[in-house]
Amino acid sequence: MHIPDGYLGPTTSVFLYAVMLPLWGIASKKVENKLSLRQVPLLAIAAAFSFVIMMFNVPIPGGTTGHASGAVLAAILIGPWAACIAVSVALTIQALLFGDGGITALGANCFTMAFVQVFSGYYLYTLISGSFPVVSRRRVLAAGIAGYVGLNLAALSAAIMFGLQPLLHTTADGRSLYCPYGLKIAIPAMVGEHLLLFGWVEAIVSALVIKYIQQQDSSLLPSPHTDGQQGPGAPVVSQNTLGLEKDAGK
Repeated sequence: MHIPDGYLGPTTSVFLYAVMLPLWGIASKKVENKLSLRQVPLLAIAAAFSFVIMMFNVPIPGGTTGHASGAVLAAILIGPWAACIAVSVALTIQALLFGDGGITALGANCFTMAFVQVFSGYYLYTLISGSFPVVSRRRVLAAGIAGYVGLNLAALSAAIMFGLQPLLHTTADGRSLYCPYGLKIAIPAMVGEHLLLFGWVEAIVSALVIKYIQQQDSSLLPSPHTDGQQGPGAPVVSQNTLGLEKDAGK
Protein backbone atom coordinates (compact mmCIF):
# COMPACT_ATOMS: atom_id res chain seq x y z
CA MET A 1 0.00 0.00 0.00
CA HIS A 2 3.06 2.24 0.09
CA ILE A 3 2.77 4.66 -2.81
CA PRO A 4 6.16 5.39 -4.43
CA ASP A 5 7.35 8.66 -5.92
CA GLY A 6 6.20 9.30 -9.46
CA TYR A 7 2.76 7.68 -9.21
CA LEU A 8 0.84 10.68 -7.90
CA GLY A 9 0.78 14.07 -9.55
CA PRO A 10 1.75 17.26 -7.70
CA THR A 11 -1.88 18.29 -7.24
CA THR A 12 -2.73 15.08 -5.37
CA SER A 13 0.49 15.03 -3.36
CA VAL A 14 0.26 18.66 -2.23
CA PHE A 15 -3.44 18.35 -1.43
CA LEU A 16 -2.91 15.31 0.81
CA TYR A 17 0.02 16.97 2.60
CA ALA A 18 -2.29 19.92 3.20
CA VAL A 19 -4.91 17.56 4.62
CA MET A 20 -2.46 15.76 6.91
CA LEU A 21 -0.63 18.80 8.34
CA PRO A 22 -3.57 20.03 10.46
CA LEU A 23 -4.42 16.44 11.41
CA TRP A 24 -0.88 15.94 12.72
CA GLY A 25 -1.22 19.18 14.66
CA ILE A 26 -4.51 18.08 16.24
CA ALA A 27 -3.07 14.64 17.00
CA SER A 28 -0.08 16.18 18.79
CA LYS A 29 -2.31 18.29 21.01
CA LYS A 30 -4.67 15.38 21.71
CA VAL A 31 -1.79 13.13 22.69
CA GLU A 32 -0.24 15.79 24.91
CA ASN A 33 -3.50 16.32 26.79
CA LYS A 34 -5.01 12.83 26.92
CA LEU A 35 -2.30 10.19 26.73
CA SER A 36 -2.26 8.25 29.98
CA LEU A 37 1.01 7.56 31.76
CA ARG A 38 0.88 3.82 31.02
CA GLN A 39 0.27 4.49 27.34
CA VAL A 40 3.50 6.42 26.76
CA PRO A 41 5.60 3.26 26.22
CA LEU A 42 2.78 1.79 24.14
CA LEU A 43 3.03 4.73 21.74
CA ALA A 44 6.64 3.82 20.96
CA ILE A 45 5.82 0.11 20.80
CA ALA A 46 2.91 0.78 18.43
CA ALA A 47 5.16 2.78 16.09
CA ALA A 48 7.81 0.04 16.15
CA PHE A 49 5.26 -2.74 15.58
CA SER A 50 3.66 -0.88 12.70
CA PHE A 51 7.09 -0.24 11.19
CA VAL A 52 8.08 -3.90 11.36
CA ILE A 53 4.85 -5.41 10.06
CA MET A 54 4.70 -2.95 7.15
CA MET A 55 8.19 -3.99 6.04
CA PHE A 56 6.75 -7.33 4.85
CA ASN A 57 5.66 -5.97 1.49
CA VAL A 58 4.23 -8.02 -1.37
CA PRO A 59 4.23 -6.32 -4.81
CA ILE A 60 0.81 -5.68 -6.35
CA PRO A 61 0.20 -4.96 -10.04
CA GLY A 62 -0.02 -1.22 -10.51
CA GLY A 63 3.22 -0.11 -8.87
CA THR A 64 2.44 -0.42 -5.16
CA THR A 65 2.55 -3.11 -2.49
CA GLY A 66 0.23 -4.96 -0.12
CA HIS A 67 0.84 -5.64 3.55
CA ALA A 68 -0.66 -5.58 7.01
CA SER A 69 0.03 -2.45 9.06
CA GLY A 70 -1.11 -2.86 12.66
CA ALA A 71 -2.74 0.57 12.47
CA VAL A 72 -6.13 -0.44 13.87
CA LEU A 73 -4.52 -2.46 16.64
CA ALA A 74 -2.51 0.62 17.63
CA ALA A 75 -5.70 2.71 17.64
CA ILE A 76 -7.45 0.21 19.91
CA LEU A 77 -4.60 0.23 22.42
CA ILE A 78 -3.64 3.91 22.54
CA GLY A 79 -6.51 5.73 20.86
CA PRO A 80 -6.86 6.96 17.26
CA TRP A 81 -4.97 10.23 17.58
CA ALA A 82 -1.94 8.63 19.19
CA ALA A 83 -2.09 5.85 16.60
CA CYS A 84 -2.16 8.48 13.85
CA ILE A 85 1.18 9.77 15.14
CA ALA A 86 2.65 6.29 15.64
CA VAL A 87 1.81 5.11 12.13
CA SER A 88 2.93 8.41 10.60
CA VAL A 89 6.30 8.10 12.34
CA ALA A 90 6.70 4.55 11.05
CA LEU A 91 5.84 5.62 7.49
CA THR A 92 8.23 8.58 7.66
CA ILE A 93 11.16 6.41 8.78
CA GLN A 94 10.41 3.88 6.07
CA ALA A 95 10.31 6.59 3.40
CA LEU A 96 13.43 8.44 4.55
CA LEU A 97 15.70 5.54 5.45
CA PHE A 98 14.46 2.58 3.44
CA GLY A 99 12.84 4.10 0.37
CA ASP A 100 9.61 2.28 1.17
CA GLY A 101 7.05 4.77 -0.05
CA GLY A 102 7.92 8.06 -1.69
CA ILE A 103 8.77 11.35 -0.02
CA THR A 104 6.36 13.23 -2.26
CA ALA A 105 3.72 10.58 -1.52
CA LEU A 106 4.25 10.58 2.27
CA GLY A 107 1.17 12.72 2.85
CA ALA A 108 -0.88 10.30 0.74
CA ASN A 109 0.50 7.24 2.53
CA CYS A 110 -0.18 8.78 5.92
CA PHE A 111 -3.69 9.71 4.81
CA THR A 112 -4.53 6.14 3.82
CA MET A 113 -2.90 4.29 6.73
CA ALA A 114 -2.57 6.81 9.57
CA PHE A 115 -5.95 8.45 9.04
CA VAL A 116 -8.42 6.41 6.99
CA GLN A 117 -7.38 3.04 8.38
CA VAL A 118 -6.83 4.21 11.94
CA PHE A 119 -10.07 6.12 12.41
CA SER A 120 -12.39 3.85 10.43
CA GLY A 121 -11.04 0.79 12.21
CA TYR A 122 -11.12 2.38 15.64
CA TYR A 123 -14.72 3.59 15.45
CA LEU A 124 -15.89 0.32 13.95
CA TYR A 125 -14.22 -1.47 16.86
CA THR A 126 -15.96 0.76 19.41
CA LEU A 127 -19.28 0.30 17.63
CA ILE A 128 -19.06 -3.49 17.65
CA SER A 129 -17.58 -3.87 21.12
CA GLY A 130 -20.02 -1.40 22.66
CA SER A 131 -20.01 -1.47 26.45
CA PHE A 132 -18.91 -5.09 26.72
CA PRO A 133 -16.17 -5.75 29.30
CA VAL A 134 -12.55 -5.48 28.15
CA VAL A 135 -12.14 -9.26 28.62
CA SER A 136 -15.17 -10.09 26.48
CA ARG A 137 -14.75 -12.32 23.41
CA ARG A 138 -16.80 -9.75 21.54
CA ARG A 139 -13.85 -7.36 21.73
CA VAL A 140 -11.57 -9.94 20.14
CA LEU A 141 -14.06 -10.35 17.31
CA ALA A 142 -14.47 -6.58 17.05
CA ALA A 143 -10.70 -6.12 16.74
CA GLY A 144 -10.51 -8.68 13.93
CA ILE A 145 -13.39 -7.16 11.98
CA ALA A 146 -12.11 -3.62 12.49
CA GLY A 147 -8.62 -4.60 11.35
CA TYR A 148 -9.99 -6.24 8.21
CA VAL A 149 -12.33 -3.40 7.26
CA GLY A 150 -9.87 -0.64 8.14
CA LEU A 151 -7.10 -2.10 5.98
CA ASN A 152 -9.41 -2.55 3.01
CA LEU A 153 -10.74 0.99 3.27
CA ALA A 154 -7.15 2.22 3.26
CA ALA A 155 -6.46 0.12 0.16
CA LEU A 156 -9.57 1.54 -1.49
CA SER A 157 -8.47 5.11 -0.80
CA ALA A 158 -5.04 4.41 -2.29
CA ALA A 159 -6.66 2.80 -5.34
CA ILE A 160 -8.84 5.85 -5.89
CA MET A 161 -5.75 8.08 -5.75
CA PHE A 162 -4.11 5.92 -8.41
CA GLY A 163 -7.19 5.77 -10.56
CA LEU A 164 -7.69 9.53 -10.59
CA GLN A 165 -4.23 10.30 -11.98
CA PRO A 166 -5.10 9.55 -15.64
CA LEU A 167 -8.00 11.98 -15.25
CA LEU A 168 -5.92 14.73 -13.65
CA HIS A 169 -2.59 14.63 -15.45
CA THR A 170 -2.31 13.69 -19.12
CA THR A 171 -0.22 14.62 -22.15
CA ALA A 172 -1.65 16.22 -25.24
CA ASP A 173 -2.26 12.81 -26.78
CA GLY A 174 -4.12 11.55 -23.68
CA ARG A 175 -1.40 9.50 -21.99
CA SER A 176 -1.14 9.68 -18.20
CA LEU A 177 1.90 11.50 -16.82
CA TYR A 178 1.86 9.55 -13.57
CA CYS A 179 0.00 6.36 -12.63
CA PRO A 180 -1.23 4.96 -15.97
CA TYR A 181 -4.03 2.83 -14.52
CA GLY A 182 -7.57 4.17 -14.26
CA LEU A 183 -10.14 3.37 -11.62
CA LYS A 184 -11.33 0.22 -13.41
CA ILE A 185 -7.87 -1.32 -13.05
CA ALA A 186 -6.54 0.28 -9.87
CA ILE A 187 -9.49 -0.53 -7.61
CA PRO A 188 -9.75 -4.27 -8.42
CA ALA A 189 -5.95 -4.68 -8.24
CA MET A 190 -5.60 -2.98 -4.87
CA VAL A 191 -8.81 -3.92 -3.12
CA GLY A 192 -8.93 -7.47 -4.46
CA GLU A 193 -5.53 -8.39 -3.03
CA HIS A 194 -6.34 -6.89 0.35
CA LEU A 195 -9.79 -8.46 0.54
CA LEU A 196 -8.42 -11.91 -0.25
CA LEU A 197 -5.10 -11.89 1.62
CA PHE A 198 -3.74 -8.93 3.52
CA GLY A 199 -7.01 -8.03 5.22
CA TRP A 200 -7.13 -11.48 6.80
CA VAL A 201 -3.57 -11.12 8.06
CA GLU A 202 -4.51 -7.80 9.64
CA ALA A 203 -7.66 -9.31 11.16
CA ILE A 204 -5.89 -12.33 12.65
CA VAL A 205 -3.00 -10.30 14.07
CA SER A 206 -5.36 -7.72 15.61
CA ALA A 207 -7.62 -10.34 17.17
CA LEU A 208 -4.77 -12.48 18.52
CA VAL A 209 -2.96 -9.55 20.11
CA ILE A 210 -6.14 -8.33 21.84
CA LYS A 211 -6.82 -11.88 23.05
CA TYR A 212 -3.28 -12.16 24.40
CA ILE A 213 -3.52 -8.82 26.22
CA GLN A 214 -6.86 -9.86 27.72
CA GLN A 215 -5.19 -12.92 29.21
CA GLN A 216 -1.97 -11.27 30.32
CA ASP A 217 -2.90 -7.74 31.44
CA SER A 218 -6.39 -6.55 30.59
CA SER A 219 -5.71 -3.17 32.22
CA LEU A 220 -3.81 -2.24 29.06
CA LEU A 221 -7.07 -2.30 27.12
CA PRO A 222 -9.23 0.85 27.12
CA SER A 223 -12.43 0.63 29.09
CA PRO A 224 -15.76 1.32 27.36
CA HIS A 225 -16.49 4.98 26.56
CA THR A 226 -13.07 6.26 27.67
CA ASP A 227 -11.91 7.43 24.21
CA GLY A 228 -8.82 5.28 24.25
CA GLN A 229 -7.82 5.70 27.91
CA GLN A 230 -6.81 2.55 29.68
CA GLY A 231 -8.88 1.30 32.53
CA PRO A 232 -11.20 3.32 34.75
CA GLY A 233 -9.67 6.56 35.92
CA ALA A 234 -6.49 6.23 33.89
CA PRO A 235 -4.00 8.94 34.84
CA VAL A 236 -3.32 11.60 32.25
CA VAL A 237 0.19 12.77 31.51
CA SER A 238 0.75 16.34 30.36
CA GLN A 239 3.45 18.95 30.59
CA ASN A 240 1.83 20.50 33.69
CA THR A 241 1.48 17.12 35.40
CA LEU A 242 5.09 16.21 34.70
CA GLY A 243 6.20 19.61 35.97
CA LEU A 244 4.33 19.16 39.25
CA GLU A 245 5.81 15.69 39.71
CA LYS A 246 9.31 17.08 39.21
CA ASP A 247 8.71 19.89 41.71
CA ALA A 248 7.31 17.42 44.23
CA GLY A 249 10.43 15.31 43.94
CA LYS A 250 12.76 18.18 44.86
